[in-house]
Amino acid sequence: QVQLVESGGGLVQAGGSLRLSCAVSGRPVHSNTMAWFRQAPGKERQFVAGISRTGVTTEYEDSVKGRFTISKDNGKNILYLQMNSLKPEDTAVYYCAVAVRYGVVVRPTGSYDDWGQGTQVTVSS
Repeated sequence: QVQLVESGGGLVQAGGSLRLSCAVSGRPVHSNTMAWFRQAPGKERQFVAGISRTGVTTEYEDSVKGRFTISKDNGKNILYLQMNSLKPEDTAVYYCAVAVRYGVVVRPTGSYDDWGQGTQVTVSS
């Protein structure tokens, strides 16, 4: 049974930092493309950052480039999202996801097979 459990969300002031974690069971992170998405109230779920199966390639949504870093710890089977210089517009529920069918980073939500339950990130101005 595949399970993804996010943690690390919370309330932070603008300019602050958070590190999200996604503990994965049932799928090895070292052999899967993984990503973080976010969904703000009233908006569609949006790709934030992705890391390829090998971990060599990462991609970011334009608004988070230079501020967010995605990584994975193969030994612990955990996916991370380091978020720095947070802005109020980063406020959303953040989800981790696994794309079993792809070795490269893909962005459509339909490309991902397994999802976590989400963790709330709120950035105050």
